[in-house]
Amino acid sequence: MAKFIYRMQNILDIKYKLEEQAKQEFANAQSRYDAENRKLEELKQRKAAYTEEMRGYASQRLKLLELERCNQAIELIDIRITEQKEAVFRAMADLDRARAKLNQSMQERKTHEKLKEHQFETFLQELNAEEMKEIDELVSYQHNTTEEGV
Repeated sequence: MAKFIYRMQNILDIKYKLEEQAKQEFANAQSRYDAENRKLEELKQRKAAYTEEMRGYASQRLKLLELERCNQAIELIDIRITEQKEAVFRAMADLDRARAKLNQSMQERKTHEKLKEHQFETFLQELNAEEMKEIDELVSYQHNTTEEGV
């Protein structure tokens, strides 16, 4: 029996590797996005802690220096929160690009797999046709030899 050889197997192998790379890039982008979100949440929690601390100082005897320190800390954290939101947005954009690249890689791989399947089906049909031809020739030969012997 003949062996099926896909002519573009090397291209399909490359597509598998590209898809794996795209999956890794996507995982890295997802990890970075998650890390940036955690940083943002941490900043928000620190702001809430300073706000609570400031309320505590406001309810006690006036500690002007402590109130001013908390107010400055809150302003600084607000700036860092804004910067962190931008970092989260950039990480999200990177994640979207990585997702699109992964989807494209998967689509290309699936396309080549379909081509391989179609070539294999064609191969099987040709092999079947060849076998049928051999069977017909054998039957014809047997039929002719039995008629000559009679």
